[in-house]
Amino acid sequence: MAIATLRARSLEVPRAVVLLTGGAWALAIGAEVAGHGRAFGHDALIEGGMPVPAALALFVLSWQVMLAAMMLPSSVGMLRTFGRLAAREPDPARSRTAFVAAYGLVWTGFGFAAFAGDGILHRAVDASPWLGAHEWLIGGGVLLVAGAFQFSDLKDRCLSECRTPLGFLMERYRPGARAAFRVGVAHGAFCVGCCWALMLVGFAAGAGNLLWMAVLTTVMAVERSAPRGRAIVRPVGAAFVALAGLVLLHPIWLPPMLGTG
Repeated sequence: MAIATLRARSLEVPRAVVLLTGGAWALAIGAEVAGHGRAFGHDALIEGGMPVPAALALFVLSWQVMLAAMMLPSSVGMLRTFGRLAAREPDPARSRTAFVAAYGLVWTGFGFAAFAGDGILHRAVDASPWLGAHEWLIGGGVLLVAGAFQFSDLKDRCLSECRTPLGFLMERYRPGARAAFRVGVAHGAFCVGCCWALMLVGFAAGAGNLLWMAVLTTVMAVERSAPRGRAIVRPVGAAFVALAGLVLLHPIWLPPMLGTG
């Protein structure tokens, strides 16, 4: 298959991506409208007195919804290009499933790390009266980290890999489900490397904060997919750093849902 044809077809949006993304946003909006959005937030799961296995299970569920809503839109090019390459295999569905499963597994690992770190942070807040009285510093710190990372070499390197799906796959693609899983892990690792700080803001906001989800989804999709997406990376970083500075000066500037709860 010609490279030009692959590149052109990679711009098409797979129906499965549309359905999964639309379904995830519908669930998030429905939960918020019904008044249950906060019940699936990490704060409620950590401090709600729920047994740990049940809290983890609900977190995994809400995290998958966040991934589908926020990460799939920025991965359309990679998913479509891989699908076109795998179409020549004897069992393309198996390879596509392995690729997507590996990608989701990497991001789920990041989610578990964030959830565990948040649990430690909550215990630190409970144990420190000073930190408990200055919780807004944590939200400001999250914004500062996210903004500073936008200027890092690691962000630039990982973004380069994510923005060139055809080049990424032509270098790594091999037929078969096992090879597809390895490529999915590699793509997931670069995607986490590119977007972890922005997703950390999304994690802090929670699946119930639709405005933050929409803003961060748009930023990540434009950065990774738009022709001039790189042009917004540093301005976004500057905006986050400026907002962090305001928050650290006075808690009144802390956006809703970016505290520890």
